[in-house]
Amino acid sequence: MQLARILLTTDLSEESLRAFTPLAALASAQGSQITLLNVVEDVPVIPHGAPFAPPLSAPGLQEEQEAAREWLDRHRHALGHGIECDVQVIRARKVGEAVAEYAREFGFDLIAMSTHGRSGFRHLVLGSVTESVLRHADRPVLVFPRSE
Repeated sequence: MQLARILLTTDLSEESLRAFTPLAALASAQGSQITLLNVVEDVPVIPHGAPFAPPLSAPGLQEEQEAAREWLDRHRHALGHGIECDVQVIRARKVGEAVAEYAREFGFDLIAMSTHGRSGFRHLVLGSVTESVLRHADRPVLVFPRSE
């Protein structure tokens, strides 16, 4: 299997950096190009006093996207030298679906991501972006589990 283009997703947490080193080794061996992707969750809000108005994006979303891009630019060096890497920040209401759609739309060969490994009540309440990506992706997904 040739992995010319790899999509590495990150939620900007320290936990998500865990995937960078092993994925860089894989990309180097395969001669792959990596795209670092962060999806800013666009949670709709209803304007105060207008319950029938269409939902709007939360204020500060543009600033959140800019901060995400800066974080990605600062951490892309963790992939090492000699690996072609670009940075993308998008916004979407459903993060997992957006990752799968982005990979499909731009023709990535592999999606890579870390999982926080939540369980029990925290998993029930917070859900799992990883599970959503696995359900919606039409290409291989490489998941780096939580370190113990």
